[in-house]
Amino acid sequence: MSQKTFFITGANSGFGFAIAAAASSQGHKVIGSVRSKQSQVTFEERLPMARSILCDVTEFDRIADVVRQTEEDHGPVDVLINNAGYGHEGILEESPLEEMRRQFDVNVFGAVAVAKAFLPRFRQRRSGFIVNVTSMGGMITMPGIAYYCGSKFALQGISEVMRAEMAPFGVRVTALCPGSFRTDWAGRSMVRTERSIADYDALFDPIRQARQSKSGKQLGDPDKLAAAVLELIESDAPPPQLLLGSDALGLVSDRIERLKQEMEAWKSVTVSTDG
Repeated sequence: MSQKTFFITGANSGFGFAIAAAASSQGHKVIGSVRSKQSQVTFEERLPMARSILCDVTEFDRIADVVRQTEEDHGPVDVLINNAGYGHEGILEESPLEEMRRQFDVNVFGAVAVAKAFLPRFRQRRSGFIVNVTSMGGMITMPGIAYYCGSKFALQGISEVMRAEMAPFGVRVTALCPGSFRTDWAGRSMVRTERSIADYDALFDPIRQARQSKSGKQLGDPDKLAAAVLELIESDAPPPQLLLGSDALGLVSDRIERLKQEMEAWKSVTVSTDG
């Protein structure tokens, strides 16, 4: 694999750190974006060969300058790993709109802002690879994570359009759709809305309890995800989306089958509106 320069958002933990570590170990140049001075120090202590920059993806007006300075200091970036994000858990009726706004600011607007800062550079160089980290939650849903799924569905759709628009310029785009992995997503990183409506107890309390009890014990290995990402980067024909994890494969496959059945059941109504 030829040496590449990676720009990874949310690089200090979870998937971001795993990908940074794997890329660095294979001799790639890694620039990790983090949100605090302490995270910057910790990141560079853990990965001495990597470099870090301070960048909060919700500070939209700063991102273009951060990317410009990054390429001035480290040369052209070849691979953008749009990883920064977090999970919100809460019943829709109970969850304030402000929590939804924050979820979309980070998971959607932040990711798009970073991508948009790189798009003209990749387009002009006629090369580049963008990996937008979505989730199986961008293709399926479940009670209690409406804001999270909404944000990932949005990024999933945007990624497909981005892929189509950038393809003529030799720029590749893939949405990475992980299932459940051993990261802090369901632990300290998750924002949880407090419960307030007893009617939802029977539906949601077991889901929340199960998610908390499984945190840190999920089947998915972040290091194996990182290895899969490096394999993806080298592909001559990367897919529009790449599911990672047997749970993601099973749940998304089931959703596709149900969708087919729903379409068939309502086919006569669907076609009745023509003409």
